[in-house]
Amino acid sequence: MSTNPFDNADGQFLVLVNAENQHSLWPAFAEVPAGWTTALTASTRDDALAYVERSWTDMRPAGLVAASA
Repeated sequence: MSTNPFDNADGQFLVLVNAENQHSLWPAFAEVPAGWTTALTASTRDDALAYVERSWTDMRPAGLVAASA
């Protein structure tokens, strides 16, 4: 049995996004770290992962994307 909250299939999760448009799955009970904003409010783990898959289609940091344009 895992005690890692990121692996809790029954947990509630946020999706966070930073200034570089990087996405992170985050346990809903934990404080949002500085530099990150909430893109998806408390949802099931599956819904949060689906949101990340739909929203974070370019894995490059935003600064690199802008420099490449």
